[in-house]
Amino acid sequence: MRISRRRFLHLAAGAALLPAMPSVASAQAFPSRPLTIIVPFPAGGPADVIARIVGDRMRTSLGQPVIVENVSGAGGTIGVARSARVAPDGYTLSLGQLNSHVFSGAAFSVSYDLLKDFEPVALLTTNPLMIAGRKDLPARNIRELVTWLKANPEKATFATPGVGSPSHVWGIHFQSTTGTRFQFVPYRGAAPAMQDVLSARVDLTCLQASDLLPHVRSGSVKAYAILANTAWVRAPDIPTVDEAGIPGLHMPFWHALWAPANTPREIVGKLNQAAIEAVADPSVRERLAGIGQEVFPPEQQTPEALAALQKAEIEKWWPIIKAANIKGM
Repeated sequence: MRISRRRFLHLAAGAALLPAMPSVASAQAFPSRPLTIIVPFPAGGPADVIARIVGDRMRTSLGQPVIVENVSGAGGTIGVARSARVAPDGYTLSLGQLNSHVFSGAAFSVSYDLLKDFEPVALLTTNPLMIAGRKDLPARNIRELVTWLKANPEKATFATPGVGSPSHVWGIHFQSTTGTRFQFVPYRGAAPAMQDVLSARVDLTCLQASDLLPHVRSGSVKAYAILANTAWVRAPDIPTVDEAGIPGLHMPFWHALWAPANTPREIVGKLNQAAIEAVADPSVRERLAGIGQEVFPPEQQTPEALAALQKAEIEKWWPIIKAANIKGM
């Protein structure tokens, strides 16, 4: 049977559309089963708690349960690697932060590309870091602290939650910017680092502001600055580093959601909308505020905003990490 040229072209055009049809149908039906958020850190930490709070509310928007799975180890790289290898169907997301989705790529030998192997979904929350010192440190403000450090080179001690942590990386940046030198004392987590500052065994630390604030208010530690370019709503009386006289030493500690690369755009859009609706919920915001987290403004909750922030953070911090030869433990 002969087919006219017009008929042949019509059939060919229809056939060309067939591969796309299941994808479109899949996106329209998404989600039809439970979702999983991989958290590359142990249960009970900030990332885990944020994932559970946000995931619980996303269930309302998506109509499916959202399960949190903790895959910790090697600075978060084990969980991130796993989330890069899952099927790009939107059913498995990863929740990470500055450490897992920026620093890890420079401090560890990883099997994934942080920019190419993931689809940004949404920026969720941020919690500024704070530089603080033992309560009897003679410096009254950050400028006096720089003077004191220069007068006591290599004698002061700086507690960090571990090698390659944001605290450690920021401390190196601080030294380079101010021309100071002090000894880093790595701990296995923020809690023991803070404890030794509270007991005055160590001079300084740089940790999440929400963790330090109760001790600042009780007078157990001395706050020097919030590492942000805008005032922290929970403590507007504590100056930013810009206000304190050392501009530019910012390090926002943010959390966000990613899907694996090649996840259909329509599905990323649905996930983004569910995340936006979650963090807009007053009860969710209240729970997040209870652990010191602030929600990003709506214009910064887009996949494009997350992509831009992550790229900018990599361009800023990777040269500092590599120049200091920081290697993940």
